[in-house]
Amino acid sequence: MVVLDATIVNIALPSAQSDLGMSDGNRQWVITAYTLAFGGLLLLGGRIADLVGRKRTFIFGLIGFAAASALGGAATGPGMLFGARALQGAFAAVLAPSALSLLTTTFTDPKERGKAFGIYGALAGSGSAIGFIVGGLLTEYLDWRWCLYVNIPIAVVAVAGAFALLHDRPGHEGARLDVPGVLLGCGGLVAIVYGFSEAEPRGWSDPLVLALLGGGVVLLAAFVWWQNRAPMPLLPLHIVKDRNRAGCFLTMALATIGMFGLFLFMTYYLQVVLAYSPVKTGLAFLPLTAAIITGSTQISARLMNRVPPRFLMVPGMILAAGGMVILTQMTVDSSYATEILPALLLMGLGMGLTFMPVFATATAGVAPQDSGVTSATVNTSQQVGGSIGTALLNTIATTSSATYITAHLHNPAQRALIAKEGVVHGYTVAIWCAAGIMLLGGLVAGLLVTAKPPKHAPTEAPMSEAVA
Repeated sequence: MVVLDATIVNIALPSAQSDLGMSDGNRQWVITAYTLAFGGLLLLGGRIADLVGRKRTFIFGLIGFAAASALGGAATGPGMLFGARALQGAFAAVLAPSALSLLTTTFTDPKERGKAFGIYGALAGSGSAIGFIVGGLLTEYLDWRWCLYVNIPIAVVAVAGAFALLHDRPGHEGARLDVPGVLLGCGGLVAIVYGFSEAEPRGWSDPLVLALLGGGVVLLAAFVWWQNRAPMPLLPLHIVKDRNRAGCFLTMALATIGMFGLFLFMTYYLQVVLAYSPVKTGLAFLPLTAAIITGSTQISARLMNRVPPRFLMVPGMILAAGGMVILTQMTVDSSYATEILPALLLMGLGMGLTFMPVFATATAGVAPQDSGVTSATVNTSQQVGGSIGTALLNTIATTSSATYITAHLHNPAQRALIAKEGVVHGYTVAIWCAAGIMLLGGLVAGLLVTAKPPKHAPTEAPMSEAVA
């Protein structure tokens, strides 16, 4: 539900814009308000889960997310919709780390843990693609508002399941929230996510973009300095200093930089260049979703206890990069079956192989009182990576398109064709860059993630040093 909502409104956005009278300049806030609140508040949400109790925050997050979704679905103007999306993001920042940390503390047996993280990795990896499918179906056959209302029945079922099935230790009553850490860490993340989201429409040299990115870096540097001195730090630095966890965080960020930018390009390519309907566009992503689920549940989950995590992550990133290289050959009249489909299948398998061991390894061996904030850090790397990827790759694509059109537009009668070819050329250049980023992610995983399979990990190691 959390990952799906980052993309489900993309296909519905034109309908919502027309219905509510949004301007072209303001419509991006339907997306940005969600990602900004979600990415910026994740560390706070993770620490609240550790302090108050994960089951409580999970249920609180579900109820709040459903209420915000109902508010957005009933929006009567742009401001009401933007506010509801920001509320969704804030509750998602509580919900996502609570869910992952509950998984971490509930499933400790290696075999059960493999199955659980296989399913979780499949959902997390395919949620964005499922968002396009569901968004297309709901927009075409019902109404754009159902892209928000759909969360309500999901949340009702999840709340019932949480009360009936989830068990958790109570929160740590003596612990206190690190308020300076919250202000510095969340402020820095909000500034960076907002800076990257504004880089797309304003350009990288815009004073606001430079101020946001520079200010975000300064705030995060101050956050790291304070965490070394805080009596009860928001993010204990031993979590990110661990070699395996740091490798997983970086691998996740690099994977989502390539993946989120690609989703944006492929949506526009299928709808604008190949003239697919919203439903057909959504269904075109279905093989990608199926491949992610297969890679995560049928390959990674079965092999996780037998091979080191990097033996899954490195081939996964190489497969995903290979799928992207195939996509660089697309043209204005490419065939879906022979040129797009093979690439989506390779990318899906690669992401399925990668996400599951990243989640499992990053959260393994963490003390229970730190599991929420560790889970939040994984989600933060995913969210910030997505924001960077969307802005960076879109900038590369638009710049390359403009250069191509300028160089090839000799006959005004061919303007429409050259413009379309220029757009596709821009996509292919950006996808080459995304493939390179994926390969860099594979290199990072291979060099930094040295953990052994869970059943081969030393059983006498203390909890804080155990690896999976």
